[in-house]
Amino acid sequence: MLYRRLGSSGLQLSALSFGAWVTFGNQVGRGLARELIAAAWDHGINFFDNAETYAAGEAERVMGDVIADLRLPRDGFCVSSKVFFGAEKQPRPTQKGLSRKHVHDACHAALGRLRVDYLDLFYCHRPDPDTPIAETVWAMDVLIRQGKVLYWGTSEWEAGQIREAHAIARAHRLHAPTMEQPQYNLLHRARVEKEYAPLYAELGLGTTIWSPLASGLLTGKYDDGVPADSRLAQEDYAWLQRGVFGDPAERRRERAHAFGSQARQLGVAAAPLAIAWCLRNPHVSTVILGASRVPQLLQNLEALELLERLAPADWARIEAATA
Repeated sequence: MLYRRLGSSGLQLSALSFGAWVTFGNQVGRGLARELIAAAWDHGINFFDNAETYAAGEAERVMGDVIADLRLPRDGFCVSSKVFFGAEKQPRPTQKGLSRKHVHDACHAALGRLRVDYLDLFYCHRPDPDTPIAETVWAMDVLIRQGKVLYWGTSEWEAGQIREAHAIARAHRLHAPTMEQPQYNLLHRARVEKEYAPLYAELGLGTTIWSPLASGLLTGKYDDGVPADSRLAQEDYAWLQRGVFGDPAERRRERAHAFGSQARQLGVAAAPLAIAWCLRNPHVSTVILGASRVPQLLQNLEALELLERLAPADWARIEAATA
């Protein structure tokens, strides 16, 4: 396994990590979850990503039970949660958002579900237009000073909002956000490569990126339609299908097909190739994998070997084909 620092912090995360979005509590029960986390751990993965809203909290319960059952050493792994959407299907006003109350309550609920004494990483899952950023920064700082959170960050915040959070933290000597969790893949690049570009050196920002496979589009699994057993076929994720296939002007299907052709020419599987492409960006601290089967996870881990093996000319052809 390759390990990278989380931005300018001293925390070393495995370059490939494992997340529970969509899978745990939905497609994946405790038995299979145990096999997946055990396989991830055995191959050097030390970061497990989660959120209050995943399967209405059930994803965190499953992950917490499995980690406890496997008796992983607490000083050997990192676990995260995220706050914003809430863990209820129809949350009341104080059960969602980034108010001091919900940030406090969500942290303590996640600790219970994950069966840990502290969260290594705690994210603001989206910006909250109804809560001043200053209130959220203060709330996160309190949790860190209490030892219940070690690092806090954001997910899908605008660069200006991240800068504002840092300015507030500097002005009041509070803990600033360490990391951002954005979507990043061959078909979705602008935020990580352009919008956040000044923040890596300016703020020491780390990134823990999600959807390296564009929800499976880059693997070719949707070339002939949406399989009934895929996440896009689930009723609760109809919104995701619109995002995956995008606007016709984006040519996402066409570009994904071109990527698949490049993978075949190289004689490699598309999934680890797409993940390896993400790892080529030095500002990516870790790529979160979302496998629902152990063979799928093991194939994704081949990205580390591809990262070292492929030549610059190979990557240049991939870039040209998917531009």
